[in-house]
Amino acid sequence: MKTAMIFGTRPEAIKMAPLYIKMKENGIDVKVIATAQHREMLDQVLELFEIKPDYDLNIMKKNQSLPELTSRLLIAIDEILKIEKFDYVLVQGDTTSSFVGSLTAFYNKIPVGHVEAGLRTNDIYNPFPEEMNRRLTGTIALHHFASTQKAKENLLKENVEEKNIIVTGNTVIDALLWVKQNKNKDIEKIKEKYNIKNKKFILVTMHRRENWGKPIENVMKAIKRYLHENEEMYIVFPVHLNPVVRESVYKILGNEEKAILIDPVEYLEFIALMDSSHYIMTDSGGIQEEAPTLGKPTLVLRKTTERPEAIEAGTAKLIGTEEETVYQAMKELETEQYTKMSKASNPFGDGKASERIIEFLKEEFNGQK
Repeated sequence: MKTAMIFGTRPEAIKMAPLYIKMKENGIDVKVIATAQHREMLDQVLELFEIKPDYDLNIMKKNQSLPELTSRLLIAIDEILKIEKFDYVLVQGDTTSSFVGSLTAFYNKIPVGHVEAGLRTNDIYNPFPEEMNRRLTGTIALHHFASTQKAKENLLKENVEEKNIIVTGNTVIDALLWVKQNKNKDIEKIKEKYNIKNKKFILVTMHRRENWGKPIENVMKAIKRYLHENEEMYIVFPVHLNPVVRESVYKILGNEEKAILIDPVEYLEFIALMDSSHYIMTDSGGIQEEAPTLGKPTLVLRKTTERPEAIEAGTAKLIGTEEETVYQAMKELETEQYTKMSKASNPFGDGKASERIIEFLKEEFNGQK
């Protein structure tokens, strides 16, 4: 069984890494096609999990448009798929690499497996372009590895055959547990590096395109108010390198002593920050899945989420980006709500998603012989 994995961003690499490791352990011929949508951040994850791409497209250019990225990826991936005779192509999530990788595999008549299938906000422009990327990938894919039952239900509503949907849990939990098991000493050193061992802090991330400008500024104002009223509380904010994001954040929090603003950190360092935090405020999707495993309540800084399971399970709360709403949500976590959220069970899996995906592919492949 010869399999290609196509990915190019840090989140994709994190979620594909444990699957790659397990495939290698099972003696499966698997090759990585790295598009390098996120060059530096991708390399950090590859190094952490000791993955060397078989093909590195290094596709990104400065100020590259989505149409340009799409067309260049299509041509570059097609050249590889015509040389290698893969039995399956695996893609993950909702990036342009996932969509184009799926489309190119389809043009080459190679079955596609979609890891983390079935997530939906039901708003094609929110988040953009991710929501449409995952819908298009789902249309092309033959096998759908859904993280949750709700994701499976989304796919069934879109007339995907039930036999092609496998509820596996999310591989991000596999990755998190692998790092905790294999890199625990490094995690403790990182906590000392950032001088956070004895600080009570909220971990903040915010970078999504739909939050640029006023939404980020609203949240920063709410955080500033909260810090002024709570002497013991700090925030740690790895600020995205995008100039639009950095300007909004530093304009409001740049001179705040209790706002620890740092550059984006590597995945291992981020796990250490999550593990040490009191709770998390984020517009990230993946963090909503990881935080419950560490017992960290999450305030989601978005209008919609494609991960409603976290809201329903009580591990996360969708609060939007209005200043007063964000401030009040932070205040509410001073109550018994914090304990309730921190003890809620993780609806996204048990760390065995990779094993379930491999077991299915093996059975499917052997059944075709």
